[in-house]
Amino acid sequence: METGSTADNGTTGDEPVWIGLPPGLLRMRRMLLVVWLGLLALGLGLLLGLLVGPSWSLFALLPPALAVWGWVMLGRNWRSWRYAERADDLLISRGVLWQEETVVPYGRMQLVEVTSGPVERHFGLASVQLHTAAAATDATIPGLAPDEAERLRDRLTELGEARSAGL
Repeated sequence: METGSTADNGTTGDEPVWIGLPPGLLRMRRMLLVVWLGLLALGLGLLLGLLVGPSWSLFALLPPALAVWGWVMLGRNWRSWRYAERADDLLISRGVLWQEETVVPYGRMQLVEVTSGPVERHFGLASVQLHTAAAATDATIPGLAPDEAERLRDRLTELGEARSAGL
C-alpha cells in the first residue's frame, strides 16, 4: 500500500488539501483599486485646486496613501482565501482578522452557479456560488480560472445529486 497517496477527492488521510485562489484575482482587485483611487485623486486635486485654492489640492494625496494601504490589505485578503474538497463536504476558508470557515455538505447543495462579470472575463476569471437550503450558508469561491470553476461546478453537482439521492 502506498503511503501519502492522494484520494480521489483531493485529501490525504484526514487532512484536507487546501487550494488557494489564482493570482489573477489579486491582479484584478489591485488594478481596480489603483484605477478608482487614481481617478478620485485626480478629480479631488482638480476640484479643490480650482474651487478652493492650490494649497487645498494637497488633500488629493489622501487617495494614493489609501491605495498603498489597500494594496497591502488586498494581498493579505487574497492569501487568506482557500478551499478544499473532502469526501462529504466542501470547505471554504477566508479572513485575516476575522477568520471564517464554511463547511458545505454536498447533500445540502441545491444550486451551484458559475458567474463571470465583464471585468472578471477580461482577467480570465469566474466565481462559483453554492446555494443551500439555508440562505446563511450560501458560499462563494471567487476568482477561479473558468475551466476550474466549471470542473468544480460539475463535480459538486454530481456529488450533490449522489448525496441527496440517499435521503
